[in-house]
Amino acid sequence: MKIALGQINTVVGDFEGNSRKILSAASLASSRGADLAVFPELALPGYPPRDLVLRAEFVSAAGRALAELSRRAPLPLLVGTLLPNRSKIGNPLFNAAAYVQPRRPVRTFARKMLIPTYDVFDELRYFEPSDRPTVLSVGGYRIGVSICEDIWNEDPFLARPLRKFIPVRRYAKNPVGMLKKMGFDLLVNLSASPFELGKATRRLRLLRSVARKCHRPVALVNLVGGNDELLFDGNSLAVDASGTLLAQGRAFSEDVQVVDFSKSARVPFSEMPRAEEAYEALVMGTRDYARKTGFRSAVLGLSGGIDSSVTACVAAAALGPKNVTGVLMPGPFSSKGSIRDAELLARALGISAITVPISPPFRAFQSALRPVFKGLPRDVTEENLQARIRGTLLMAVSNKFGHLLLTTGNKSELSVGYCTLYGDMCGGLAVISDVPKMLVYEIGRHINRLRRVIPEAVFTKAPSAELRPNQTDQDSLPPYSALDAFIDDYVEWIRPAPACGPRRMPAALREKLAADIDRAEYKRRQAAPGLRITRHAFGYGRRLPIARK
Repeated sequence: MKIALGQINTVVGDFEGNSRKILSAASLASSRGADLAVFPELALPGYPPRDLVLRAEFVSAAGRALAELSRRAPLPLLVGTLLPNRSKIGNPLFNAAAYVQPRRPVRTFARKMLIPTYDVFDELRYFEPSDRPTVLSVGGYRIGVSICEDIWNEDPFLARPLRKFIPVRRYAKNPVGMLKKMGFDLLVNLSASPFELGKATRRLRLLRSVARKCHRPVALVNLVGGNDELLFDGNSLAVDASGTLLAQGRAFSEDVQVVDFSKSARVPFSEMPRAEEAYEALVMGTRDYARKTGFRSAVLGLSGGIDSSVTACVAAAALGPKNVTGVLMPGPFSSKGSIRDAELLARALGISAITVPISPPFRAFQSALRPVFKGLPRDVTEENLQARIRGTLLMAVSNKFGHLLLTTGNKSELSVGYCTLYGDMCGGLAVISDVPKMLVYEIGRHINRLRRVIPEAVFTKAPSAELRPNQTDQDSLPPYSALDAFIDDYVEWIRPAPACGPRRMPAALREKLAADIDRAEYKRRQAAPGLRITRHAFGYGRRLPIARK
């Protein structure tokens, strides 16, 4: 039997566009002799639709789009969609896979059993869990159908947690085990599995574990593209009953893989190095965020530092250099080297660069505030004032020319609040807000291996906000390597503060960093949406109160 894995990039609410992509991929699958084409979880309405599913017209539109698909489908399809719950008990919808047979009414649906409510998921807000899985008969083969989370209860990671501080997530029901008892020839999984670094490798381990447990081949089709903060890497997979890899979809781009399960054609697994994977994810996420929200161009502040340099490179790759504008905003404490590095980067990338000095407005603000601040020493107030002037200037350029404003702060800074509200946090998309500082440097090195555009001085000089004389980040923060290790433990793995960071980190510093991270929650609530690439990003997947002890 030949199965096509239709790895597509959907837009939430674009029923016409999503249907067009499904039909295009289905036509290609049919021309390659596929017997069935499978598409990702909620591919028809787009994922994640969130509270749009509470609107009756949205659900009705999904039904009409599905009926139109059945009239035009060139071969049988399995498509992720919404299904109203006709019962008066439970949530109003099912997260479902519709079995579409050409030119026949759609009457067969597989319903998702395991409804996740952890991390970025809040599906019990909308979807009723099914009490049993579905096995379809397609061309004489029995196809066991599962939807995303239904298969993750088999994750080997859950049986052997990497860190004892991570709670083990187990469900009372086991869809894969139930399907095994029902009997099937092939297990398929319709997935919208959010990206994180290393997720593709973990997904392959999962499929191999399921295949060996059930002694049957397994295929998983995964969504690709960016939708708001969430990124989806594609990397759809098919393995035979022994766990041998038969097919892998391309990473971070649309693809159609046709898998012939009657043949055992082994393929090598393609795994990107961490910095390359992060870079490709950010480029895709930035491109899709701009495209799906109607922006064609972007603007950002160029400081001559590594963060703005990497963000500019990502933007140029995502939108094209001609559609990116960098704004140099030298102030009273900006070094000549930083200005030079920013200019060299802009020329090497081929992006537009404009210079708007902040010293004149800074002096005007100081003059206006002098009677109010009389007798008080200079402090962080004056530093933040410079950052806020820069934010105002960038927003003005964004408004005047219709550019998407990209912020350039990294996860390390955002974690401990080393950023300025209404200053460097101003923007529409926080491109690297989930990228720790040391990984920003790694991504920069990867970019320069592709094409040398970031000046070497950007990598070697001490990081600085340049808001006071001879300032460096390490005046206020520990070395970034130590800070990133602490953040990884405290935020990613939710370890208690005394167990976080390098072994030699002083206990007092651990407590201070934990307090800084917790205290900065109010800033993060007001930050631009950020592209998620780690296991535990800031944003709606990490819900902590601001007012607390």
